[in-house]
Amino acid sequence: MIYFDNAATTIPYSEVLETYEEVSKKIIGNPSSLHQLGSQSSRILEAARKQIADLIGKHANEIFFTSGGTESDNWAIKGLAFEKMNFGKHIIISSIEHPAVIESAKFLEKFGFEIDYAPVDKKGFVIIEKLSKLLRKDTIIVSIMAVNNEIGAIQPIKEIATLLTDWPKISFHVDAVQAIGKLDTDLFLPERVDFASFSGHKFHAVKGVGFLYKKNGKMISSLLSGGGQEKQLRSTTENVAGIVSMAKALRIVMSQKDTVNQRIKQLKEVLYQSLKDKKDVILFSDSTSKFSTHILTFGIKGIKGEVLLHAFEEHDIYLSTTSACSSRAGKIASTLINMGIEANIAQTAVRISFSDGNNMAEIEQFLTVFHHIYEKLEKVRG
Repeated sequence: MIYFDNAATTIPYSEVLETYEEVSKKIIGNPSSLHQLGSQSSRILEAARKQIADLIGKHANEIFFTSGGTESDNWAIKGLAFEKMNFGKHIIISSIEHPAVIESAKFLEKFGFEIDYAPVDKKGFVIIEKLSKLLRKDTIIVSIMAVNNEIGAIQPIKEIATLLTDWPKISFHVDAVQAIGKLDTDLFLPERVDFASFSGHKFHAVKGVGFLYKKNGKMISSLLSGGGQEKQLRSTTENVAGIVSMAKALRIVMSQKDTVNQRIKQLKEVLYQSLKDKKDVILFSDSTSKFSTHILTFGIKGIKGEVLLHAFEEHDIYLSTTSACSSRAGKIASTLINMGIEANIAQTAVRISFSDGNNMAEIEQFLTVFHHIYEKLEKVRG
């Protein structure tokens, strides 16, 4: 099997699964319980919180555990909106955000909030000048993803942070789900960023666990009522085994980030150069430093992405059409549409996404299969 769908979910490291199993067996107390077993669970939970904070250059009291990226995004957008609604009801997000952000923003329209969508250029990058013109006195949130999940475009977070320096009352949220372990932290978590979302299963942790970074002093409303866990902000018994194993996954990823990214960059470059001159092949991603090394999206004119995906699946090679959240729903890649690409072209897109588990032999095998499929589909393309 060749697994090229790591932007959808990664395979957990064996060490992470071992930690998950060990903590599940040995740390049995509820962290909120007052007895010794509860205290033991609380201590290991806080140790994991500090480790995660240290790895991203933040403080332990700025890390709040969630069930993953979708909850973190929902909490950031809705929680901030309800917390700040007395100061304004205007929110700006980019036109290419993950559904968790877009649908949260649409939900808020029912409560009288006004949403503006910052446009992107033909390459998929937020146009800062146009974003700037959307800012208003009643703007309370700007939310921009760090790395686009469909084509891998690295958004100008530092430049947007500089723009917002003159707007201190605006909360700046970054969806960093596709950035952690791929980019240097200062590229997606500069000082001006107030909130950031993360998801464990995108960096080789188990599914169902993530965290939200909340800068000290920033306020946010709770979306979950109950026992008052996570400093009264996120009630529910913490997933201790998932959190501890996520901290381990992040430590492994961050410790080998530079070496792994350099190797993945070489894989992507070989693939990019092999595809770029092929007739009827459309490359939606680039191999330059403005795009993440771990995503390459392309299509073949006249061939729907779903057809191409299943053609590769017959050879035990696994890709994605767009984001996993949109693929199952049969939606065309919204990023490509917002880049001005026609729907009949956008629907050809398939996404290859790499991890440290991929190698050059897999690239060679992929290209062998690609040429076979490409020739087989020649009559259909014509």
